[in-house]
Amino acid sequence: MQLEAKVLTVSDSVHQGVVEDRSGSALAECLEAAGFEVTGRLVAPDGVEAVAGALRELAGDFTGLVVTTGGTGFSPTDLTPEATREVVERLAPGLAEAMRLVNPLGRLSRGIAGTVGNCLVVNTPGSVSGAVECLEAILDVVPHALALLAGQHPHPHGSPGPPSHGPPSHGPPSHDPQPHDPPPT
Repeated sequence: MQLEAKVLTVSDSVHQGVVEDRSGSALAECLEAAGFEVTGRLVAPDGVEAVAGALRELAGDFTGLVVTTGGTGFSPTDLTPEATREVVERLAPGLAEAMRLVNPLGRLSRGIAGTVGNCLVVNTPGSVSGAVECLEAILDVVPHALALLAGQHPHPHGSPGPPSHGPPSHGPPSHDPQPHDPPPT
């Protein structure tokens, strides 16, 4: 499966041509170094409607990864997570949590991750280092996620998967006395 990605930069100043799109370029370089073909890049101004429209354009009929950069903080114009929620069908909170854990400032990111059809969308911060750190935190599992979204089954029935912790329980858990349990009275 060819890994494909698209990058959406969310920034009024980049959209207006006032500053260079450094974080979008850094994400594209990071993706290419990881074996992804970057097939599209867009810039959108801040705001729910503009970002949601750009995400719909990038994610429509696309099997791959869409990475946003910018608009994930606490500024009144930082609305990328709200726009992403309007577009994604299912959230992927583990990815967003992993991205937040890479740096103490990650706790200030409101970015989310989720799926739209066969597309995985992840929000990263607008800083170059923050965007790249967050992306690198999840790149190891993205190919597996994309294969599952594309309908491939990387773990066919009967193959080794995650370890099982025994058969599912049907009813209340039993309590076998342990050495530290007091004797029954």
